Amino acid sequence: MTAPSKPELPRILCVDDEPRVLESLTLNLRRHFHISTANGAAAALEFLATNVPPAVVISDMRMPVMDGAALLKRISQLYPETTRILLTGEPSRDAAAAAVNEGQIFRFLTKPCPPEEVRTAVDAGVIHHKMQMAEKRLMQETLLGCINALIDVLSMTNPVAFGRTNRVKRMTTELAAASGMDGFWQLEAAAMLSQIGYISLPAELVEKLYYGQKLTAEEAALSAGAPKVARTLLARIPRIEAVVQILANSQDQPGESAAAGILKQGADILRLVLAYDALIVAGNSVDIAMQTLRDQPRPHDARLLDTFAQLIGARAVKQEIRESLVSALTPGMIILDDLRTAVGTLLVPKGFEVSETFLERTRNFDLALLQSKVRVMTATSNLVKSS
Repeated sequence: MTAPSKPELPRILCVDDEPRVLESLTLNLRRHFHISTANGAAAALEFLATNVPPAVVISDMRMPVMDGAALLKRISQLYPETTRILLTGEPSRDAAAAAVNEGQIFRFLTKPCPPEEVRTAVDAGVIHHKMQMAEKRLMQETLLGCINALIDVLSMTNPVAFGRTNRVKRMTTELAAASGMDGFWQLEAAAMLSQIGYISLPAELVEKLYYGQKLTAEEAALSAGAPKVARTLLARIPRIEAVVQILANSQDQPGESAAAGILKQGADILRLVLAYDALIVAGNSVDIAMQTLRDQPRPHDARLLDTFAQLIGARAVKQEIRESLVSALTPGMIILDDLRTAVGTLLVPKGFEVSETFLERTRNFDLALLQSKVRVMTATSNLVKSS
């Protein structure tokens, strides 16, 4: 009989430039927490950059180069969910207030501090961290759920503009995971909202854009304004600043993005996926689409392209193209032919990924349309399952 595994202890980082203080904190806390130590602010920031952010950081105030208040302020900017506790000698009231306000410090402990008081403060910090993480997950799930519902409705009313959203989201999520950024919810949201600017454009123009057809000068001017419409719409939604930045920078040419770090990587991924999808919808084969991306005057990141090429190759092996009755379509199938009514009205364009919402809509189709056949591709990639 296998013994049940012990729950992982909360991770705590203790920071001080005096080894004896770090030893004391470790001895006091190690039975109840997973303790890491850093000899000064620079070592702490290096540790945080290469490890899972801890639940709590305890830092001494007086340290050379960067004091504890400055360190915790920096940590609050980089890892806002990590709880921050400051240990110090007898501070002035003004210094204490500044440290708490600037670093958004959870507890302010004055040395010498009894071990029981330190333990109590850390326990409270862990509970605070759990609450922060739960609120963050709830916010993410709620936001993504709302976006999904919005896109489902828009895909019914404007299938040309929004019918590609699920496909773009899936490829973006898979490429992010293959690039070591699994769970990057802001990028997933940006992929789902990547077509939102088209809501302001006439249906005929959206169809021309979808198929890569030549535009008139007036149409080109209208389509150029779509990103601004998207930014205006999304600016009204709180807590999605990173999503808006990814979307904005994905419109830049490769190498011209003003974003940095993970937001730049997200913009690079979304830009690549959108460019590839546009080439495929225009009728290019996978090989030609990938070569076109590599041959662009301002090419995409070479390593990202290589990762994407491997991802697309693995997916292609697991795909099957066949004919299906419209009435027999199932979620996840990709329709390879335009689906039109008897009078020529476009219901969904080729490349549309069947969703539950679309199947609900088919209940209103006439019998002749339901009995018609379309070519479909079954997407059976097991690399990443998108939500």
